[in-house]
Amino acid sequence: MIVRSFKEIEGTDRHVKSASGTWESKRIVLAKEKVGFSVHETILYAGTETDMWYANHIEAVVCTKGDAELTDRETGKTYRITPGTMYLLDGHERHTLKVKEDFHCICVFNPPVTGREDHDENGVYPLLTEEV
Repeated sequence: MIVRSFKEIEGTDRHVKSASGTWESKRIVLAKEKVGFSVHETILYAGTETDMWYANHIEAVVCTKGDAELTDRETGKTYRITPGTMYLLDGHERHTLKVKEDFHCICVFNPPVTGREDHDENGVYPLLTEEV
């Protein structure tokens, strides 16, 4: 059994800040736990816009605080995402999150991330694996 808090991983290697400066993420469950998924608490900052494309992962996102506009770049459709709203990127959709108010969310990734990932120039997380 593993028990840990987001508070205790602040400032550790599990607390990742993006090179773009648009978000930070506390990765509480990672690939090294070997459970088949990872779990993160992520904050995207108000006034930012982040292009993402999880070509190698499926991601579910649940908003817990804040306000953002999600655009599916495949269809052009936009959605308002507020607390209690979930979106699932089950088709590896290219998407943009335009943040109106600091956007707090819980994210689940499959396959799990290692904790070292950041978006590349296409908004993609590389598919990294843990050494066995």
